Formats: sequence, C-alpha cells, structure tokens
Amino acid sequence: MAPPSPTRSESWRNVYLLMQLRWIAVIGQLLTIVAAAQFFAVRLPLGPLLLAPLFLIVLNFTVAGVLHRRQDFPQPELFSALLIDVGVLTWQLYHSGGATNPFTFLFLLQIVIGAMILEKRWAWAVAGVASLAVFTLTFAYIPLQLPAKHLGNPFGLYLVGSLFCFVITAGLLVFFVIRLDHNRRQSDTELAVLRQQATEEDHIIRMGLLASGAAHELGTPLSLLSVVLGDWARLPRIAEDPELLEDLAAMRTELARCKTIVSGILMSAGEMRGVNPAVTTVRDFFEELLGEWDTRMEGELRFIDRIGEDVAIVADPGLRQVIGNVIDNAQEVSPSLVVLEVEREGEEIIITVTDRGPGFAPGMIERLGTPYSSTKGRPGGGLGLFLVVNVVRKLGGRVEVANADGGGARVRLSLPLAALAYTKDDFA
Repeated sequence: MAPPSPTRSESWRNVYLLMQLRWIAVIGQLLTIVAAAQFFAVRLPLGPLLLAPLFLIVLNFTVAGVLHRRQDFPQPELFSALLIDVGVLTWQLYHSGGATNPFTFLFLLQIVIGAMILEKRWAWAVAGVASLAVFTLTFAYIPLQLPAKHLGNPFGLYLVGSLFCFVITAGLLVFFVIRLDHNRRQSDTELAVLRQQATEEDHIIRMGLLASGAAHELGTPLSLLSVVLGDWARLPRIAEDPELLEDLAAMRTELARCKTIVSGILMSAGEMRGVNPAVTTVRDFFEELLGEWDTRMEGELRFIDRIGEDVAIVADPGLRQVIGNVIDNAQEVSPSLVVLEVEREGEEIIITVTDRGPGFAPGMIERLGTPYSSTKGRPGGGLGLFLVVNVVRKLGGRVEVANADGGGARVRLSLPLAALAYTKDDFA
C-alpha cells in the first residue's frame, strides 16, 4: 500500500502506522518461532502459534481495504485496534510460557502507543487491559517444553530472550514514537493552515460585503450617467458634430467598462459562477480574453496555445477577472510584453503568465496570497494576487509564483477541469 498522503487525517495515519506495526509483528513472530525451534530446540505448539500471524495478515489486508474508503477513524475504533493487538500477543504468550516468556514486555509497547494516539480514558483502558493480561498470564499459561540442556539453567535462556526483547522493544519504540510525533506535528501544521485559510476567507467575506455596498451605491449614479449620455446622443448639436459623437461614444464605452469592473469586483470577492455564466470552450474563452486585452494594452500580449483538444466550460466574469488580475499585474511591471501560455495536463488547465519585469522579491514569494503584500508601495496593494489565490483555491486549484530564468516573474494557475467543465446542472 502507498505511504499516507500529507492530506490524510491524523487518525488515518495512526491506523496506517498500526498496520505497519502488525506487519513487523508478523515477521518478528515467525522469526522468533523458527529461532526458538531450530536454534534452541524448544518444543512449541506450532498450530496455535502460527494461527496468530495468520490472523494478523488477514486483518491487515482487511484494514488496507478500509483505509482506501475511509478518511477518519474515531477513538473507539483506534482503541479496538490496539485491543486486538493486545489480545493476539496474549494468545501467543499463553501458548509459550505466559509471564515466564521474556517477550511479555512487548505489552509496554502497546501501552506507549495507546498513550500517544488515544485520549486519556482510552489510553488508561489499554493500560488496564494489558495489565490484566499480564496478571492472567502469570497464573494461567502453557509451560514451554525446554530441551534437556536448558532444564538445569532456564534463567539463562530467559536472559537471552530478555536481551532480544529489549533490543526489539527499544527499536520499535524509537521508530514508532518518532512517527507518531511526526503525525501529530503534521496535523498541527495542517490545522494552522486551515486557520489561516479561515482568516483569509473571513477577509474575503468582509471585502465582498464592502464591494456589494460600493456596487449598490455606484449603481444609481452609473445608471444616471448612462441615461444622460443617451439623451445627449440624440441632441441635434451633438449628432451633427463628429468629434463630439466620437467623444460621447468613448465615454459610453468607458461607462460600460466601469459597470463591468464593478461586477468583476464582486466576482473576485469569491462569488464564482454567480452572474452571467456562459458556455464556451477553453480556446474560445482565452481568445476572447486576448481580444479584450489587445485593445487595452499598449504593448504585446503574446498568446501560446498548447490546449490540444478543446473542451466545453462554463466561463463567467469571475474567472475572467481572476486571470485579468494576473495579466494586469504583469502588464503594470512589463508594459512592452506579457506572455500568456495555456496548456492542458491531464485533467488540469495550466495558465502561465510571464512578464519581463523585475520579478518577485524573495519575501513576496514566501508571502504568496497574503493580503496587502506588495512591493508597489501603494495603499491596498497586493489584494489582486490575494483574491486570485483564494478564488483558485475555492475551485480546487493552486497558484505557484516564481522568477523566470531569463528575468521577470512567472505566475502559474492550475485549475481542475472538473471545476470548469460544463454540465446541465449549471443552468438547471
């Protein structure tokens, strides 16, 4: 089975760790049985003793199947898993000398693991069950049938077994305690990331409320200006003057752009697939976007098409605004040339925007997606990239920034096609 993903829950990783412990137990039990029988000539009840590793093998395959379907495991299930391990060890020791077997100290490993992965009451319960097992094995067990050469000095054989038990227990304790501590640290790190994301999303919500209020307040004057400009267009004096008509047309165009910008701000605040979604294809979407920017940029916006087979998507102003923010930032520092490259990698659309500007400062790359993190030196700087990172993350994608080898900055957006693909439910 593949190693656990960093995104798995702590309880999932603990179950995976217990499964590894059982595999080690299976190998250790089989080697111990062979060594005791072959090197020390101890007569062992092979039937009952081999039944335990066989049971653990079946159990591990079952757990592996469950791990593929489950993401989290509650405390009672973790307690039950440790209880099974305690029961198997009790069975083995019962048929091999009980408490006179030096491997009785392996119960301490189960108690330590329980203390690491379980809550207090469950950890005490594991310790209590293990202690009860040792108490029972002190008085009820099947004695080992030692060979004649060891009958006169059984304590010598016990010391050899104790040495092996100590070495095995020490190694397993160090290995698994380190792994369990790593799991816990990883969970703490993931929790810190989730808290940071929650803070950022709260920031976006507040920005969305501010944008909604601004859009509402701006709606009335913009509508009034639109009506006034329409009335002016019908005035004879203006209708007969080509220069005034040209200026009026430019004003109406910029007014329409203002309305689009206000809608785009709302989309950037996180309301994806909200207003005026449209069915298009990946290639058509970017060609239309390229046409819009060609009229706005003084320099060149170079488009590299590596999309391959085209696919239908739902594109709305929010997605357009996200990509526009990246292009706008690149154009601001590199007015002569911005390169927009789009390619498809499996089930992802990769959008890369490269400029010829000074690039990102090292501190900026580390603070990717942090609000108000900018080197432009103006109030409110850095919000564009902050919104880009959070909107892309909501779509299940990711944002990567780096400095290009030949100079300039490179911003790479990876978006899953599943989040953009057109389905009938989008317009149901």
